[in-house]
Amino acid sequence: MFAKLFLTMVSVSLLEIYVLIKVGGFLGAWPTVALVVVTAFVGSALVRSQGLQVLREFQQRIAQGELPGQQLIEGFMLLVTGVLLVTPGFVTDFLGLLILQPSIRSRVAKYILDNVQINSAMSGGFSQSSSGSTSGDNFKNKKSNDNIIEGEFERKDDNKD
Repeated sequence: MFAKLFLTMVSVSLLEIYVLIKVGGFLGAWPTVALVVVTAFVGSALVRSQGLQVLREFQQRIAQGELPGQQLIEGFMLLVTGVLLVTPGFVTDFLGLLILQPSIRSRVAKYILDNVQINSAMSGGFSQSSSGSTSGDNFKNKKSNDNIIEGEFERKDDNKD
């Protein structure tokens, strides 16, 4: 896992440097720097407005008594988008702008909901779902059918000095 993450980060960094050099050669150094700074500011403003929209949807779901699984995932995706847009470079800006599109973000969130089953923290956290359920029931609490026996105990030591 660490090797894949390291390889991905190195690859993206090298690609960013390559693209920045090419764009800098075409536009010049200062316009390239200005474009990178402008995309960071515009991107952060867009992420803020999209984040507020997702927060409103989250609150509506909670008010309706539903678990807002898709809104949680979209909120996390917006966090990642914010990091991508603030990171200097055009490749990460492009990826961030893709995720910023509500239609793309909702499709990715739905895919994640359909393919990853999330259990409660008490029963073990995250697990892969092999069923590929599209019902959206993955976030509902699953009650255990085990019989629970409640009782008390007292420790008695035989060796008392």
